[in-house]
Amino acid sequence: MTTAHDLTIVSLEVGSEYPVERGDLSLALAGAELVDLLDAGRVSLDGPRLRPASPSESGDRLLDAAASLVAEEPAESVEDWLWRRGRGLAAEYLAAAGADDGRRRSRWTMRRTADRPAPADPSARRRATERWSSGDPVLVGLAAAVGIRHESADHVADPEDDAIAAVLATVNDAVVELAAIRQRRSIEEAAFDNIWRGM
Repeated sequence: MTTAHDLTIVSLEVGSEYPVERGDLSLALAGAELVDLLDAGRVSLDGPRLRPASPSESGDRLLDAAASLVAEEPAESVEDWLWRRGRGLAAEYLAAAGADDGRRRSRWTMRRTADRPAPADPSARRRATERWSSGDPVLVGLAAAVGIRHESADHVADPEDDAIAAVLATVNDAVVELAAIRQRRSIEEAAFDNIWRGM
């Protein structure tokens, strides 16, 4: 299993004070894929840009699809790639985990309920749970970006690899930007509604 699968399971299993937005999770999942691709040497960072490094495949359909996007020209920045790859990605991972009911929703509560089954693969769930419990800095960092806090999040060390640390920072920035876009749209919609009410 991959970091993105682990993050999906954590998002389903670990309670969060606020519902996690699917858009935020999609960006974090794209970041998780990129972390694994960097770690496996399948892509590299050339300054701020992504470059393909190794054509090997992982056997994971979603991760291999992500790797094929990096191979496309022109080379993209990490930020641009996150936005492109992240589009609708949460739905794909939730479906792969057997936890998506197929309805389009922008947010959902992370706590499992009767209509939200646990991930189908017990070994995948166990691996993700162990990684979360150990305070893995990558998984904890990605989860924090979407609002899921680990009990020791303030004491988790940053990843030693500079490229991976750069990806985590870019994921955080992208999630903050998406929140600002949502807020701006909300304000614009409220203003538009007020105009119609005043007419």
